[in-house]
Amino acid sequence: MYALLLPAHSLFRWFVLVSLLVSIIMAFHGWKTNKTFGKLDNSIRHWTATFAHIQLLLGLSLYFISPLITYFLCDFPETIHQREFRFFGMEHSLMMLIGIVVVTIGSAKAKRKPTHAEKFRTIAIWYSIGLLIILSSVPWPFSPFTARPYIRPF
Repeated sequence: MYALLLPAHSLFRWFVLVSLLVSIIMAFHGWKTNKTFGKLDNSIRHWTATFAHIQLLLGLSLYFISPLITYFLCDFPETIHQREFRFFGMEHSLMMLIGIVVVTIGSAKAKRKPTHAEKFRTIAIWYSIGLLIILSSVPWPFSPFTARPYIRPF
């Protein structure tokens, strides 16, 4: 199961990142040009949050079956001082959860806003904050915390 979930989680992050970027660009454009918040805009808002939730479920599944996390939790006093174990055991997990909660709050707030401009503004701000949190905790190949490939093969 781990051998399938890890590459799926690695691949699916691109759906999350691309959908967040598209949502943010469309939201800023709609906000600044006083565009009407239409069905397409609402669908993109919804699917972006849905992709983030699917990624969260993949990540949580990995957290509970990962040998890296199992070792981290079993030998916590020792592994808390090792960057890679601490990153995946605490930092990555917590920051991603926070990022997805921010996206979820933004989606829910935008859905309830009365005007088109407020919907776009809410998405633009909340999704941008969520994206920054997520980007800061992705284990990029160039990351100073811990490095992983852009895409893990199946």
